[in-house]
Amino acid sequence: MTKKKTKQKKEEDSKKKDSFKSKTKEFEKEIEHLKVELKEKNDKLLRSVADLQNYQKRIDKEIKSIKEETRKKYLDEIIDLYELLLKAYEDKNPKEGLKLLLKNIENFFEKEQIKCIDCVGKKFDHNYHHALTTIEKKECENNKIVEEVKKGYMIGDKLLRPAQVIVLKNKDKNN
Repeated sequence: MTKKKTKQKKEEDSKKKDSFKSKTKEFEKEIEHLKVELKEKNDKLLRSVADLQNYQKRIDKEIKSIKEETRKKYLDEIIDLYELLLKAYEDKNPKEGLKLLLKNIENFFEKEQIKCIDCVGKKFDHNYHHALTTIEKKECENNKIVEEVKKGYMIGDKLLRPAQVIVLKNKDKNN
């Protein structure tokens, strides 16, 4: 090899080394940048998790508080009813005390939007009624409710308790 070629080779090698060093520095800078970015995102993620946990704790506390207040409200109503029952029991004319108790319960139902389901004489509807038994008769309206064993109740437009009823079935002449 000639001196010129050797010199040229050395220059090329030097350029490659410089290029390699330059690229290595760029990669190192990029790695540092990515490390910083990763740390920031990790911190942000940890803060988000902590915020979520705090939110869950706050909601749990609020739910517990609401449950306690609701329980208190209904227990207070039951205590009032209990006291009215005691008065009716101790009264010489308990009928008056029972009327007062019933009126108090009716007022509570009205306040809570609780209504009785009207059943007798109506057509059986499995959404609102629970058939305890059926009575077969000739020449009668099929699935008609003839007796209410236990009242059913609605709260607003939702079923609270289905009515327990006895239903007529038309007896087939072929049987």
